[in-house]
Amino acid sequence: MLLPVPPSSGWAGQGGCFLLSARGFSRRRWHRGSPVSALPGDDRFGRRVVTFSCCRMPPSHELDHQRLLEYLKYTLDQYVENDYTIVYFHYGLNSRNKPSLGWLQSAYKEFDRKYKKNLKALYVVHPTSFIKVLWNIFKPLISHKFGKKVTYFNYLSELHEHLKYDQLIIPPEVLRYDEKLQSLHEGRTPPPTKTPPPRPPLPTQQFGVSLQYLKDKNQGELIPPVLRFTVTYLREKGLRTEGLFRRSASVQTVREIQRLYNQGKPVNFDDYGDIHIPAVILKTFLRELPQPLLTFQAYEQILGITCVPGEHLQQNEQL
Repeated sequence: MLLPVPPSSGWAGQGGCFLLSARGFSRRRWHRGSPVSALPGDDRFGRRVVTFSCCRMPPSHELDHQRLLEYLKYTLDQYVENDYTIVYFHYGLNSRNKPSLGWLQSAYKEFDRKYKKNLKALYVVHPTSFIKVLWNIFKPLISHKFGKKVTYFNYLSELHEHLKYDQLIIPPEVLRYDEKLQSLHEGRTPPPTKTPPPRPPLPTQQFGVSLQYLKDKNQGELIPPVLRFTVTYLREKGLRTEGLFRRSASVQTVREIQRLYNQGKPVNFDDYGDIHIPAVILKTFLRELPQPLLTFQAYEQILGITCVPGEHLQQNEQL
């Protein structure tokens, strides 16, 4: 149920905002849209994505920053038990809506280990010199491990490698600003080099190829080696692990194992000492299939499995 927030509450300000839910800060409609959004999908490593857009921040005198902090924490509380990613759109932060350094420092301390542990990446888009100033101020408080999670992107196009870009919720103001930056940059960019044609897959390729290709190159075996070995390992050593498929793994480790499998070399997951790594490998294999494991042709039949009574029993047996 949507409830209007009175301007005197210090939460809505003068923007005609609305509030959702009994907790009083779980969801709200800002006059320019909420600065915080949780995407319906994941990034390319299977992690949930939360975005923060500075251009949607109202002027400081219209906003109760403590309530904003509570809103941020409430939003993140829904995801911090699993691995997640934050995309921070810096464009739009200015002298009118910029919070004080004292508030930023206290806010950083509010986000305890629970929030930092499973944050696997913080992408800062369109950074300015203000970000450098902030970094120098907070450097004594920020651990080296957390600092390695921060990546800066000058252009939105750089996000493609890390995120499912079409799922990102990007404010129009940020899109226009990025287009302006791109047009300024294009005048100084040398002509693009010719991209060489993609290499054909290896005979032992496991990732990024079709199931038919795997069957043809695996002497007719229906189950690819990467699937057989990984599932066997998980069945033997991972079934009692809570949240087995909730964690991500180092990108370098995943790529190393992919390379070994693609070259037809053996992989010993015991060498990596983390049961979540084979789980990530399994998810990566399924995610990189050119076609879904349950093909479009079988979609209606698969849906029919849920209709067990009577006339569908024979159909299920045939499947």
